[in-house]
Amino acid sequence: MKLTFNSKFLFIFLAILIIEILIGKYLHDVFIRPFGGDVLVVILIYAFFRIFLKTNNRKLALGVLIFSFIIEFLQKVNYVTWFGWENNKLMSTMLGTSFSIYDLLAYFVGYLICLCFKD
Repeated sequence: MKLTFNSKFLFIFLAILIIEILIGKYLHDVFIRPFGGDVLVVILIYAFFRIFLKTNNRKLALGVLIFSFIIEFLQKVNYVTWFGWENNKLMSTMLGTSFSIYDLLAYFVGYLICLCFKD
């Protein structure tokens, strides 16, 4: 693993961040917001790390997938209330408040997309 600056992944990160914000603010459907947003969040996190790290993309993608799974399972035990953020709309939206097996599937799809990225 080596520190670096990758403008390609900065662009990808910023583009996905804007898309995620737009989805969260304006889209209230039953597929793109819940599934597509979760696919994109894995790619967003992956791209953020790739801005600064030159590393094995498979290991990084797996690490992001595991992190995403951990957050999803923490949602099952309502961890947002542990921090007192249940009334904070931004934090509740970002961290999620309900467990779904479909979210795990979405994260896995995001992981598979991350595996397609090369240096």
